[in-house]
Amino acid sequence: MSAIVDCTDRQPPELLKDTASSSAGRAFKPNHRWKVLGIGVAANASFSATFSGIPATAVMLRQGYHLANAELGLALGLLGLGVALSELPWGLLTDRWGDRRVLLVGLGATAAWLLVMAMLVVPTRTGVPGVMLLSASLLITGLLGGSVNGSSGRAIMGWFRENERGFAMSIRQTAVPLGGGLGALVLPSLALAFGFAAVFGVLAGASALSVLFAWRWLHEPPTAGEGHLVSAAAAGPAPLRNPDVWRIATAIGLLCFPQVAVLTFASVFLHDFVGLGTAAISASLAAVQVGAMVMRIWSGRFTDRHGNRRQFLRLCSALSALAFAVLWLLVLASSAIPGGHFLLMAILPAVLIVAGVSVSAWHGVAYTELATLAGAGHVGTALSLANSLVFVGFFLVPLAIPGLLHLWSWSGVWLSAAICALIAWPIFLRPA
Repeated sequence: MSAIVDCTDRQPPELLKDTASSSAGRAFKPNHRWKVLGIGVAANASFSATFSGIPATAVMLRQGYHLANAELGLALGLLGLGVALSELPWGLLTDRWGDRRVLLVGLGATAAWLLVMAMLVVPTRTGVPGVMLLSASLLITGLLGGSVNGSSGRAIMGWFRENERGFAMSIRQTAVPLGGGLGALVLPSLALAFGFAAVFGVLAGASALSVLFAWRWLHEPPTAGEGHLVSAAAAGPAPLRNPDVWRIATAIGLLCFPQVAVLTFASVFLHDFVGLGTAAISASLAAVQVGAMVMRIWSGRFTDRHGNRRQFLRLCSALSALAFAVLWLLVLASSAIPGGHFLLMAILPAVLIVAGVSVSAWHGVAYTELATLAGAGHVGTALSLANSLVFVGFFLVPLAIPGLLHLWSWSGVWLSAAICALIAWPIFLRPA
């Protein structure tokens, strides 16, 4: 049982209406937690459209900014590095300052910076920004956007009951494939038609809209005090001194490596190796994101009902390793299959979609288990620790893939993805 005592758990509506937040003097209706969840989804979707949507335009980035594959990997990798470096500091600030302040400041600054990029860091008739300017700009985007995960996750864990948290966090985590799917569908065509000023401008508008929602409805849950509900801190060590927290966070980070490979270079794989056009690539990447959304919602409800989060996480690791191993074998065998080009068009995108969904289905369950272990007073820190390791992958994987391509072509990329998923399997905690 989590040590987090929920502000709505087993409380009659009359108490909730009469209860005021000690920090804001506000009274909340029983269904206010669903507004908080909606804000978490909107905030995560808007930033996901940035960190997943921009890589979906990789082919256009390469053309528009005159980049080699290694330079493309550097630019996309620094977007992930920015989030990795800032996640933990933002998480510590969230536990100290609260969800509302951190989300408003961080996501508001992200929107402002994307607007600056739309005006100053785009190819024009008179010149093309250099790879260092583009890379530095994406690094700053990541540094600012690292505020979203810990703050929105802490808010949801505070507002929902123990037997609802897996479902709620999984819904929040659907925002990642939702934003990524919308980005994959919209941004490549937008870049082709109107250029990257439109891409960065649309992303800035999405972040600004989420800030508006947060300003209107995101508040701290009722806290301890005279006549107030209690939100207890967890017993036991703080997250950074808790080996179980480190194990889950490490496994989360490792299992994200193959996911990042799909998010960042799947469009290049489908274009260069399979020979798909822009519309087919966008549809394939969107299918990955839609499948991930469905599986995340289902897995949250399923594990809430059966109390089997740890078993589910280990199963996802094993299935992901198997799916990427199949992809590796198909790439190896492609040149030996008669009529291989037509089979590739049909089979490889489908297998890539299955692998991408399987390696993206578990996030809500993993973050719920991690937050439960950490306890109420440390949710922001624990979630941000995990996301720091996740975005180490967003930094390293785009840098590593061009080297793997040079040495072993796409078979080396997908074999490496399978190995990372397999290594994560024993690191996830066994059922208690």
